[in-house]
Amino acid sequence: MTVSISLSHEEIRAILRGADAIIAQGGRTLLAKILKGSREKKVLELKLDKSPVYGYFRSEKLDNIMLKIDWMIDHDFLEIEYFGKLPMIVYTERGWLIESDQYTDEFISEWEEWISQKKENPDMTYLKDRNRQMILLMLQKIKESGNKDFIPYLKLWKEIDYKKVKTEIQNTIEALEASEPVDEAAIWERQGRIHEALKGAAPEDFLLKCYECGDRFLFTVGEQQFYKQKGFDLPKRCGDCRELNLEHSYW
Repeated sequence: MTVSISLSHEEIRAILRGADAIIAQGGRTLLAKILKGSREKKVLELKLDKSPVYGYFRSEKLDNIMLKIDWMIDHDFLEIEYFGKLPMIVYTERGWLIESDQYTDEFISEWEEWISQKKENPDMTYLKDRNRQMILLMLQKIKESGNKDFIPYLKLWKEIDYKKVKTEIQNTIEALEASEPVDEAAIWERQGRIHEALKGAAPEDFLLKCYECGDRFLFTVGEQQFYKQKGFDLPKRCGDCRELNLEHSYW
């Protein structure tokens, strides 16, 4: 059954941010508890109360938060993958596009705070081994900022990271030092992709081809949700062929 709710862009971003700490390590219930602000032992032991969106839906019932998470799955922001028998939350391509964008903004905001505090020699190892796509996006945004005050932190970061990342960091330093012009069109294009991604993809019925009889058959939204929750692959047979195959198994 399709969840008859709609989430704001802010709520979508919050749920994606909450999922970050448990991607491929926790499921829907654990994510709901982060967003609820649960004081459950497991949440505290895993330090999930440190999430920036911990307690974001504090005033709502856990069941309602679960409905929001299911909406996120239905609309292609999150999905369930099974690791053994355990159903874990992972990002879809759409979800990661949005999350990486807002996560890099968090990093840059933290650097801006360091600048205002005149913080020197921060430990930059927290950026090592991060998702490469996200790191490149962060460097691109730093370059676009034109803020030369970032250069000391870039130099510290360059000292501890891998060769390929060091090259990109150096390119960013040189761009800031040279006051290279900002590619406004690229910024607008990126923002446009995020805006489109936040619209989600509403679930809808679609047709599959039966690999036995070759006929097309309808794969409904309800069936899609059931298959996702169980971690099943898409059905390969139509209903008639499945029934026939089941009958033959009893002969």
